Amino acid sequence: MLNEMMDRPVVDARLVEYMRTKQKPLAGAIGELEEIAHKRRVPIIPHETVVFLQFLLGQIKPKEVLEIGAAIGFSSSLMAQFVGEGHVTTIDRFDLMIKEAKINYEKLGLTEKVTLLEGDAAAILPTLTGPYDFMFMDSAKSKYLSFLPECLRLLKVGGVLMVDDVFQGGTILDPIEEIPRKNRSIHRKLNQFLDVVMTHPDLTSTLVPLGDGILLITKEKETISL
Repeated sequence: MLNEMMDRPVVDARLVEYMRTKQKPLAGAIGELEEIAHKRRVPIIPHETVVFLQFLLGQIKPKEVLEIGAAIGFSSSLMAQFVGEGHVTTIDRFDLMIKEAKINYEKLGLTEKVTLLEGDAAAILPTLTGPYDFMFMDSAKSKYLSFLPECLRLLKVGGVLMVDDVFQGGTILDPIEEIPRKNRSIHRKLNQFLDVVMTHPDLTSTLVPLGDGILLITKEKETISL
């Protein structure tokens, strides 16, 4: 499940290297997990996003966190360090990822801190009640728009929804005719998603050029109509 956009940084490559090498490394077992994942080319969040996420969660101090897209459990394990007596719930549908995530939670001593829900997020999200102080969506990019209504329902007013990989290596700016046919659905739906979020009167959002692009979203009222 390699991500071809991993090698297409949207920021000058020298700055990317600087951010990845000059900022504090992760210590202990989770640092080892990050290193192993990068060596195996497993698509976890890059180190500059790790540091940003640590800083953000340190300010928010969430108690309840929801992640859509567990992969090998790296991001959820990282977020679990910031919830205190709270909890992280994560969702994934790929058997190989689920198996590896469970092994990693066990190694990191997080089986009581992280709950992994197995299945399609489209079916699971409507069953959750929330609210969540922080949400992290790093799943199928073509599904971001369809997941958005449930994410906003579950998000606490004043909470933050962080969405990863929204720039697609900068290709979201390209005409759709220049996009390989296999990627056109992602291209179209991701642009629609960004347009909806960034123009909605009841949502506040900002784009951050870290990794392959981050979108941060907060809502101004309990119920959001899209």
